[in-house]
Amino acid sequence: MRLVRRLIRILIGSQKPKRKTPSQRVPVVDVRRTSSSVAAVSLQPTEICVEVAPRILLGKCWVVDGDTIIINKTRIRLAGIDAPEMDHPYGKKSKWVLHALCKDQVIRAELTGDTSHERVVATCYLEDGRDLSAEMVKAGYALDWSKFSGGKYRSLEVPDARKKLWRAAARQRGRMPPS
Repeated sequence: MRLVRRLIRILIGSQKPKRKTPSQRVPVVDVRRTSSSVAAVSLQPTEICVEVAPRILLGKCWVVDGDTIIINKTRIRLAGIDAPEMDHPYGKKSKWVLHALCKDQVIRAELTGDTSHERVVATCYLEDGRDLSAEMVKAGYALDWSKFSGGKYRSLEVPDARKKLWRAAARQRGRMPPS
């Protein structure tokens, strides 16, 4: 967002205009960020519009663990969920559940622009349009991480998921026991 504002200032021709009378003012710059990560920029009175679409990756994936996949050499973290690590209880099972969901399917990943532990964060969809994060939570091998999802997947959690995946739940609360 800062980069967009900086580019707009360069295009206008000044970093910060001095106070001028209303007739001498530079055109007003309007920068918005919508829910679909689209930045709209308009300059008045010429009404120039620039839109930046979200980046989308398509392809078959390689499953790393219960919340990480690789598409076209890009490491992707599934948005809004937390699955157990490979050395935690149910970690390997979580990986294989995700593998079974993705097997022989083209995955569509809509990148959010965020990063997490050298992975880009994305909402991923199966060919039939199902949300991969939602499917992992429904299966009981991942938890909704409200800090990042806003509670989007919480209603899909199975009743005993937080007890079964206790290490992932502890990590979310900041109480991760030593390994």
